[in-house]
Amino acid sequence: MLTQIHPKLPMRDKATTKSYYVDQLQFREISDYGDYLILQKDTIEIHFFSFPTLNPLENYGQVYIRLDEIETFYQSLLDRKVAIHPNAPLTEKPWGQKEFALLDPDHNLLTFGQSI
Repeated sequence: MLTQIHPKLPMRDKATTKSYYVDQLQFREISDYGDYLILQKDTIEIHFFSFPTLNPLENYGQVYIRLDEIETFYQSLLDRKVAIHPNAPLTEKPWGQKEFALLDPDHNLLTFGQSI
């Protein structure tokens, strides 16, 4: 039986990744294993592996994160001046979700959604 999923995303620079997720998105560091980083927020855990030669414009890393109280979370990001993806502000989608998206420093796409 499947119980959890922990996406693994590329990062060029651990300090930059950690700063973005901890300072801006309010994740907390769980583990730092040299070239591997694990961050957590609530019950969401994201793993990052070192990829120093990654071209962010060629990165297709993507994660879809479901949450409750999407408007509150979205507003908290706006209040902290976190850049929202220019093509993905908070919007109701025809598939029954409210969604918005962010691009992290390595252009991993983080889409957040809540059922309407």
